[in-house]
Amino acid sequence: MEDLDSLAVLICYSHTWNKELKRSPLSIVTALVDKIDMRKNIIYPDCDIKFTGHVTWVGKTSIEAKMHMSQYHDGAYTDVLDATFVMVARDPENKRAAFINPLKLESPEEDAIFQQGEINKTRRVELSTASLLKVAPTAEERTLIHNLFLNTLDTRTVSFRSRILPPNSVWMEDAKMKGLEICHPQERNIFNRIFGGFLMRKAYELGWANACAFAGCRPTLVAVDDIVFRKPVEIGSLLLLSSQVCYTEGMHIQVRVHTEVLDPLTRQHSTTNVFHFTFRVEKDIPAIVPQSYGESMLYLDGKRHFDETMRSQVSFTVDSRLITF
Repeated sequence: MEDLDSLAVLICYSHTWNKELKRSPLSIVTALVDKIDMRKNIIYPDCDIKFTGHVTWVGKTSIEAKMHMSQYHDGAYTDVLDATFVMVARDPENKRAAFINPLKLESPEEDAIFQQGEINKTRRVELSTASLLKVAPTAEERTLIHNLFLNTLDTRTVSFRSRILPPNSVWMEDAKMKGLEICHPQERNIFNRIFGGFLMRKAYELGWANACAFAGCRPTLVAVDDIVFRKPVEIGSLLLLSSQVCYTEGMHIQVRVHTEVLDPLTRQHSTTNVFHFTFRVEKDIPAIVPQSYGESMLYLDGKRHFDETMRSQVSFTVDSRLITF
């Protein structure tokens, strides 16, 4: 994840590079990770890895970069993962949004790739508009939550407060894990903030550990979805990480990791990132059951991300002109 973030920044700097200047006129920072799809479950620790990527879409102040990772094994390179990052440009003087040079399309294939970037942008806007933090669940989702609630009622009593756990199920409250990181200077980026790749790695490690403890076996990563960098993390910050299994289906586990910075002087908490990971294990796992309304919203949000991940598990064509890292 750290290498992917570094490569995405490098790709975007290559697009905005002005050879007449000794340095880039812009600052490039990671805005969000749209999707990381695993194509292969095993990454060998002793085989060469190759990263390639290119710019696929450019807006006024943002750039979409797609990357591909392959590994040399048994005499050939095999696909490992595909990733889509969205970066934004900032003026290094006033830190405001800066305009980016447009992308020149020279073939029908490039035009199709660019149009897919437009579709991705529209999809991100629609998902943000339909967020459960802004609007109520759909009628279908409300029915789902009500049925989950009815399945937990004790039939021996006539009470909404008497709740029992259905067979082969786990309360959502009992499927969480927390961690703390002190952000040291060695993890900083060129802007003297904590490197986004480091944050992604720590969130993934906690999410993996949570899924492992929940399933009772080692999970494999299927996808990383919709990581938004809401606020930079300063050096010396106390970074609190909270992982929650929020949805399960068959052999899949959807994990949400929330990270926030604690100011020890004011005791205020500020959200920096929300991560969504989809894991898979080799056995059926218990169902996760929410108890409160807040947990029900986490359940629906996890289901939305899981359904989107399952829909996106298809390969896409990558332009032949790539930048090798």
